[in-house]
Amino acid sequence: MSRLALVTGASSGIGAAYARRLGEQGYDLVAVGRRRERLDELARSLPAVDVQTVVADLSGDEGIERVSELCASLPLSILVNNAGVAHYMAMAALSAEQASELVHVKVVAPTMLTRASLSGMLERGEGTIVNVAGMLGFAGAAPLGLASGRATYTGTLALLIALTQSLHEELADTPLAVQVLCPGIVATEFHERQGMDLSAVPRMASNDVVTASLRGLALGEVVCAPGLDDASLLDAVTRADLAAFGAQSTELAERYRSV
Repeated sequence: MSRLALVTGASSGIGAAYARRLGEQGYDLVAVGRRRERLDELARSLPAVDVQTVVADLSGDEGIERVSELCASLPLSILVNNAGVAHYMAMAALSAEQASELVHVKVVAPTMLTRASLSGMLERGEGTIVNVAGMLGFAGAAPLGLASGRATYTGTLALLIALTQSLHEELADTPLAVQVLCPGIVATEFHERQGMDLSAVPRMASNDVVTASLRGLALGEVVCAPGLDDASLLDAVTRADLAAFGAQSTELAERYRSV
């Protein structure tokens, strides 16, 4: 029986690498992206599998609804929510249109596509969902360095981390697997679209990111950090979060009781 994977943002970078790897492993593919020529090139590179290319823009409701309908109607084995957008700038510099596009691509689309896929996966008793975020999702308080800002972008990544962790708890008694993939700096077109020259900065290859994700799924990792040797650091973050959550009280904290 053939397996089917749907990958968003499949026209370049991590999405294209993920689609190729799954195709090489025998998965039939639904490759979603905005650039027809790139999707056609991907399909030609995988002659041994069935590749359905879908040109869709996930920055708006129409594109999200169209791909959600596919997720709900197709027998997906794997959903990879990878689509991204290069609006990496200070919130005050973001136009309303850019902010909306970023939130749609990185928050609304993964949420709605995941929701649409779940019923079928649960009914079939198998399925995997990978949400591609980034290590910046853990770094909201990090100094900006050379960046002018990244609050909106970083916030979307943090949401994907929390969404995936919570969904993992919801699906704990099912055969389904979920993972949030959190790479660091990757050698893709993302920074070039921002006009940032990172050619001199060490960057991870997209293929290595995909290798980490697939190996992480085999290891049962919910949070996959491809460049982090000490995985216990991720466990420490989770424990600290849960400790703060569990230590709250219905009484006003002492530090707020005096003027």
